Amino acid sequence: MVKGLSHAAIRARDLEKSLRFYKEVLGLEEAFRITEEDGSARLVYLWIAPGQFIEIFPHGEKEPERGPDTIGLQHICLETADVEEAYARLTSRGVVTDTGIVTGRAKCRQFWLHDPDGNPIELMELGPESMQAQAAARFAAREKGGEKA
Repeated sequence: MVKGLSHAAIRARDLEKSLRFYKEVLGLEEAFRITEEDGSARLVYLWIAPGQFIEIFPHGEKEPERGPDTIGLQHICLETADVEEAYARLTSRGVVTDTGIVTGRAKCRQFWLHDPDGNPIELMELGPESMQAQAAARFAAREKGGEKA
């Protein structure tokens, strides 16, 4: 039934500031935007990979409750091929990260930062030793064998 994760949607207080962050800092490209009748942006889609986007809505006003015990979406995780290169590139541009590079319990390498509205973002490298890569390999082998995942 479900074949992939299409997009994560966020609402931004300042659309242009958020777009600069996601495009200039993280390197995403604008895929398209949908406008209101007056020409203002209703939403903007940013390209991550085939079939994967971040959708940004403007006009956010109310701060969300955040905390380790808050129910609901916790963060956005973006995959990188080289976590050390990503960390060096971002910090050299003055981006303040929430952590240095760490190895998570699932054996992936990651670091954390946040967007202009405080939304937590995890940048993660999935090496072959990571539980995610091992699970992906198992599912791929199962799919190749004709079984449903």
